Amino acid sequence: MKCALDYKNTPRTIKYESTIADVLKKIIDEKKSRLLVTENGKITGIVTEKDLGVFLLTDNTERKLDEIPLSTIFKKIISVDEHTSMIECAETMLTKSIGSLVIQSGNEVVGILTKTDLVRYYTKTHPDEKIVGEYMSPYYAWQYSDTPLYKVVLKMIDEKISRVILRNHDEVPVGIITFRDLFELALKQGNYEDVLDNTDPVISVIFPRKGFISESGFGGSVKVDDVMSKDIVSVNYDDDLAKTGKLFLDKNINGAGVLSRHGNVVGIISKTDIVKAVAFLK
Repeated sequence: MKCALDYKNTPRTIKYESTIADVLKKIIDEKKSRLLVTENGKITGIVTEKDLGVFLLTDNTERKLDEIPLSTIFKKIISVDEHTSMIECAETMLTKSIGSLVIQSGNEVVGILTKTDLVRYYTKTHPDEKIVGEYMSPYYAWQYSDTPLYKVVLKMIDEKISRVILRNHDEVPVGIITFRDLFELALKQGNYEDVLDNTDPVISVIFPRKGFISESGFGGSVKVDDVMSKDIVSVNYDDDLAKTGKLFLDKNINGAGVLSRHGNVVGIISKTDIVKAVAFLK
């Protein structure tokens, strides 16, 4: 039986003394959805892209991002022993509603295990066993593509989700928007603002961020189809779940729309759904 040690990877880290600006820059530059936090050289916590996105769009203070400590969105790590089975790791992620586990050998952190690693495990060890339809979610968060941006952002905040599918009025999915898209838009928007100190473009995100949830700001005037990503990947209801997992890995995506035999969208399949498949391997 494969265990956490077999699929662990080396985590990206950031110091506890860092600021929100440091976190944002590292997540954008390194295209990582989570960073482990170190204190005095020891890993003690984690910050995620989703937590950062919710904070940036709900914080009401006037502080610049380089004035806000990382501790504002810091969370304690959840760890497992290096010999914990992949099935137990999947169960823990689902029970705790988390996307990663820190792997320990004794008192030492030796790596991190993510949903992506569990997907990689499933694709290698369980081909041609399950179909997409057995594990897909019939519900997915969506909005029409001509919806004002602020309504979409509020939905992401209210439902604590990091992505929304966009449909046209024929009910056909035409795009997707994620927190990472919003980060990049904030940086671009910040460059157009009249700011006193714009030497670091990451810091300028402070100036437009409230505009995302303002009906009178650019969040009300910008339509989501102006900023969405148009590359929506889809799979079929009867496709092999392991091959779908490999598609996620090859394209570096977290989910895909699920099509019926008639070509209609009937749900969404995500890495979390494949983690469920791992949890049910007993």
